[in-house]
Amino acid sequence: MKSAYELALERMEKQGIEKPRTEGLGEEVQQKIAEARKQAEAKIAELEILHRDRIRKTLDPGKRQEEEDNYVRERRRFEDDCERKIAKLREG
Repeated sequence: MKSAYELALERMEKQGIEKPRTEGLGEEVQQKIAEARKQAEAKIAELEILHRDRIRKTLDPGKRQEEEDNYVRERRRFEDDCERKIAKLREG
C-alpha cells in the first residue's frame, strides 16, 4: 500500500512536474542564502526609512502618489533580485 505522499509524487510525475529534490542544501549554501536575505532586508529597511521621510515632507498629493509608486517599484526590485540570487545559489 502506498502513502499519500507517494501517490502525490506519482501524479506529479504523470503531469510532467519534476519531483522535489531530496538532498538538502549544504551549510555554506544556507549561509549564503541567509546573507542574501539579510542584505535585501537591510536595503528594504533603508528604502522604507527614506520613503517615509520623503512622504512626510511632501504635501502635494500627486507627488505623494508618485513617491509611493517609486517606493513600491524599488521594493519589488530588491525582492526580485534577492529571489534570483537565492534561486541561483540553490541551483549550484
